[in-house]
Amino acid sequence: MKGLILSGGAGTRLRPITHTSAKQLVPIANKPILFYGIEAMAKAGIKEIGIIIGETGKEIRAAVGDGSQFGVKVTYIPQDAPLGLAHCVLIAHDFLGDEDFVMYLGDNMLEQGLTSFVDDFKNARAAGGPKAPTAQILLCHVENPKQFGVAEVDKDGHVVRLVEKPENPPSDLALVGVYLFDKTINEAVRSIKPSPRGELEITDAIQWLVDEKKVVHHQVLQGWWIDTGKKDPLLECNRLVLEVLEPRNDGEVDSASQIEGRVVIEKGAVIKGSRIRGPVVIGSGSVVDHSYIGPYTSLGRNCKVEHSEMEHSVVLDGSSIIGIARLTDSLIGRDVAVTRSEQKPRALRLMLGDDSKVELE
Repeated sequence: MKGLILSGGAGTRLRPITHTSAKQLVPIANKPILFYGIEAMAKAGIKEIGIIIGETGKEIRAAVGDGSQFGVKVTYIPQDAPLGLAHCVLIAHDFLGDEDFVMYLGDNMLEQGLTSFVDDFKNARAAGGPKAPTAQILLCHVENPKQFGVAEVDKDGHVVRLVEKPENPPSDLALVGVYLFDKTINEAVRSIKPSPRGELEITDAIQWLVDEKKVVHHQVLQGWWIDTGKKDPLLECNRLVLEVLEPRNDGEVDSASQIEGRVVIEKGAVIKGSRIRGPVVIGSGSVVDHSYIGPYTSLGRNCKVEHSEMEHSVVLDGSSIIGIARLTDSLIGRDVAVTRSEQKPRALRLMLGDDSKVELE
């Protein structure tokens, strides 16, 4: 079985962060979102992974490399324009061939991993017979099914219909963004037509399988699932991952500092006269000086926090937070400086890029 990870999206909902960075490389607990998906595939026994890339392909190639750091082999598949998930299957055919594969959205985060999902599909196909599935989809109970692609499932657990953002949902089971297919999907994606928004929809391809009387199984997600494409869900995902953090201290903490709860201090980080209340991760080379860092904060590498208080935030590499009384619920990009000015007259002085958002007290 092979893997296909979709990482070609532009990440417009995370701008301005994604003006200069791939959304799939924004960190959760100081690890790029994309890495979690690759690791989940490797853990499920998948050793050959194709990654669909777009405008940010150069950055993704640099971060992931040939895949050897994860114990896998990575092949990059350029997509010139975002023409739909089924289009990704279409252009990946040379890589996938006729093998079974798992398809995974590169900005999704799942608590449960992929192993049981993949094993169920493998076992059902190995058993053969008329009930052997050609596809399997992961579903999740949601409170607002009108906002998702929704599946209708019969009493035998077979998917009988898929509806995209229905006015009258047939169920509360939303498609999560993880799919398993055999080679039949190649015929399906060649048989469907673009949707009104001009894309080849994977829901249409799966519906084609159903209409052709192919067996489509499903599994209901255990645990949480988050699409990290917006700031608040990304911060929530960071919180959930930090909740299971294994504490360790590979840095330097002076005697005047307090470390409470689950805290990871990476090699080369320095804590001076500060209080760190976990769960928190402090990146390598960062300095926290006479400050408070509260729960659910991820501080990237080579950052500087001085005489400030912050919590429930994600700060990317190379940024400085200096003299800030209280920073919370924030996503700070790379090499950003947030400082308190002594300049007179006192005023709020900003230099903001396109699509920025500032909330003042």
